Amino acid sequence: MNVGKNSGSRPELEPEAGDEKKEQAEKNPDGAMPVKAENAGDSAPSAPLPGGRQADGRILLHLANLHCVACALDLEDEIRKIRGVGDVRVDFITQTILLTAETDDAVRKAIRTANRFEKVRVLDGDLAVAPKETHGKEIAQIAVAAALALPALVLSLAVPGRAALIVSRILFAAAYLVVGCSVLIATLKNVVKGRIFDENFLMTVASIGAVCLGEWGEGVAVMLLYQLGELLQSIAVGSSRRSVSRLMELKSESATLLENGESRTVRPGELRVGDIVLIKAGERVPADGILLDERALLDTKSLTGESEPREAKREEEILSGCINAGGVFRLKIVRAYENSAVRKILDLVENSSVQKAAPEKFIAKFARYYTPAVCILAVLVAVAVPVLSGLVAGGGYAAYFRRWIQSALNFLVISCPCALVISVPLTYFSGVGCCARKGILVKGAAYLDVAAKIRTVAFDKTGTLTEGRFSVSGTVPAAGCDRRKLLEVAAAAERGAAHPIAGAFEEISVAAAAYVTEIAGKGISARVGGQQALVGSAAFLAEEGVASEVSDSVWTQVCVALDGRYLGRVEIGDRLRPEAGEAIGELRALGIERIVMLTGDGNTRAESIAAEAGISETYSGLLPDEKLERAQELRQEGPLMYIGDGINDAPVMAAADCSVSMGTLGSAAAVEASDLVLVSDRLTAIPECIRIARRTRRIVAQNIAFSIAMKTVFLAFGAAGCLPLWLAVFGDVGVMLLAVLNSMRVRTGGKKDVRQRRNKAGA
Repeated sequence: MNVGKNSGSRPELEPEAGDEKKEQAEKNPDGAMPVKAENAGDSAPSAPLPGGRQADGRILLHLANLHCVACALDLEDEIRKIRGVGDVRVDFITQTILLTAETDDAVRKAIRTANRFEKVRVLDGDLAVAPKETHGKEIAQIAVAAALALPALVLSLAVPGRAALIVSRILFAAAYLVVGCSVLIATLKNVVKGRIFDENFLMTVASIGAVCLGEWGEGVAVMLLYQLGELLQSIAVGSSRRSVSRLMELKSESATLLENGESRTVRPGELRVGDIVLIKAGERVPADGILLDERALLDTKSLTGESEPREAKREEEILSGCINAGGVFRLKIVRAYENSAVRKILDLVENSSVQKAAPEKFIAKFARYYTPAVCILAVLVAVAVPVLSGLVAGGGYAAYFRRWIQSALNFLVISCPCALVISVPLTYFSGVGCCARKGILVKGAAYLDVAAKIRTVAFDKTGTLTEGRFSVSGTVPAAGCDRRKLLEVAAAAERGAAHPIAGAFEEISVAAAAYVTEIAGKGISARVGGQQALVGSAAFLAEEGVASEVSDSVWTQVCVALDGRYLGRVEIGDRLRPEAGEAIGELRALGIERIVMLTGDGNTRAESIAAEAGISETYSGLLPDEKLERAQELRQEGPLMYIGDGINDAPVMAAADCSVSMGTLGSAAAVEASDLVLVSDRLTAIPECIRIARRTRRIVAQNIAFSIAMKTVFLAFGAAGCLPLWLAVFGDVGVMLLAVLNSMRVRTGGKKDVRQRRNKAGA
């Protein structure tokens, strides 16, 4: 995967730490990051930072025990106040902190702040994974509380007498303390710190209010149902987190390095370009490399989503994350681990929450104002409405106090926005993870949102619709020039050029030219054997005053001149990708009627490839600036997706609403400019991505509409006095769980799509 070093949204982390980190892990078995003591002076030795500093100054910290959306927002606010900390994002779904800091000291202060926040802990280690949660303590508390509350409920309802009442209240109080003690403590701590409008506070006020009204059973039911909901929420969210965190399994824990005839085990982060590694059967490829043996059988399912094993041949590039499904083979590392495909995949998924979709931004703002607004409304219901009722209907404030206090408590319970603030980002997170498992890297939820709206798709030709592996199909020497001389001049000028056509001359043994100048979309000017050579299009030679001879051909024609003398032309061939026609057909099945090809190639060859792929609209002979103009025209008719692979595609990608680059063959500039990256260059991943994006957006819309509608209904019934407090809690928890479970459908919907496509193929 050709990703450049300056990948802005996905910068490299520093190499993994050595034995020092291992020693720290042994001293900190819980995974928490050790930091300097609060009173340590500046001269004290500094512990190494976890995660690693990224190229643009950002630090990615992994957390454990971040179970509350409101807590994530509060922690973000606290860290933002630290001097030296710039932009900061705390993500509840991925349990990460992404921040920019001027100094390491500012980062350490942020770590201390996080470690002191609730039960949150900063994990030590690069791309750390939080310990698996067992929920044993929570289950035990709920079970004990339920065991105490059930006989208390029977006594209060079925057994008359003061003794039964006293015993029932003692049991209710014990049940309340067992299940609600952690909530009460969290509420007290948060109030002291000035954090009031969170779910702990709401449930504390609602349950204590019910007890004060004499409804001991309702008070316990509120806390019991709330804790049960939190447990189920944690299990559901944890399931989604784990489904995406399985991508971490792409990373190898070790590699067998071959040196001086001996082998030793090293970590992938220690591998360098040029190292030779041995890949045993069943092992993952630790870093991108070139196969040194005759063949290798690879399982690429975890990387590209393709279940069938793929055979690689000698000198073919193999991406990290693939599993050796055959015999032992050797690999020569071509990219260090920090620049490898696996690392880029993990970085993109880890950082996907940075680019938030519009619904996510809306929900984040909505949650900040919604809860305080409903709390204020609850106060008005408890205070103002009884007063007005007493003035209008008579009887005074006390006559209506109990009735409207209950409605106010209902308002507090219902005001918890968990269903929205959890399910919406969780849905996008699941969508990004689902794409990653299919070999599609999405740089953020915002781009997934745009992909769902696409109505026009434009393809580059060379290296995108075609395989991008060129070969010499024929030569047409000019009079007085032999074929060998023609090929040698062309090969010398093209050697080392960035354009894909240069690969057609790799097998021709010749010295590289000097003073090479590449003019994008036109050709190459160079010194070959002390003479000025021109290699490129007929129009390029004409601009330099050299007349050439070309004819209509399905092949790409490269004209060659030496010292102003035309030598002839070389015809270069490139085949259509075998899955291109299927991808175009699937795009049309998704309702995308306008599919266009934009290419700098000649009209005859462009029309031939377009017809073979099933594309009816083609624009050929375009220079890079003309491609950009045509793309801007297409955008005026609706959201545009552009798929390309070359350096000259980068401007068009930047201008498109959604851009896709070919990860294996694509240039670093194209990968950097794109919003989506196809790991395996498989074009059928594009309609797959659009399907996932549309399903994600549809589920987000369902969750928003369902949650707001149900909140409105509950508020109305609560205000009317038709809703018991325990039922309000049950309804709120139920809405949240249904929204979370609905968001998990993103992960399973793809299986249905695959079955439908197979059924169509069978029919």
